[in-house]
Amino acid sequence: MTLEIVNPEDWKTPVGYSCGVVASGSRWLFLGGQVAFDAGSQIVSAGDLLGQFRQTIENLQTVCESAGATLQDIAKLTVFVQDRDDYRDKSQEIGQIYREYFGTHYPAMTLVEVARFYETDVLVEIEGIAVLP
Repeated sequence: MTLEIVNPEDWKTPVGYSCGVVASGSRWLFLGGQVAFDAGSQIVSAGDLLGQFRQTIENLQTVCESAGATLQDIAKLTVFVQDRDDYRDKSQEIGQIYREYFGTHYPAMTLVEVARFYETDVLVEIEGIAVLP
């Protein structure tokens, strides 16, 4: 399995994401939207975007590991946030948390602001696609 990052040469170099990823491999893992649930399905870090972002990444990691993958096998992420401005204001801290888990692996990413989530107190939800080794 390989993931080849695609960023057009004549475009400004993206920071913290890639424009595209070419994936080769025979098995894909579709990661359903993960939120800041603990093992008992209780939301952690109510009102704290950074705490919820960390727990959400940990949940993505747990799903990946359950399928024999790692976060570095993820080719695409979609991040849904309730407050884009809060996300932007905390982008440096979010970037630090991201790099703790993903290192310098930047899959194709999309950020979307939503009006609200299914679960009360959720501030961020992340879904993705991984290509398994």
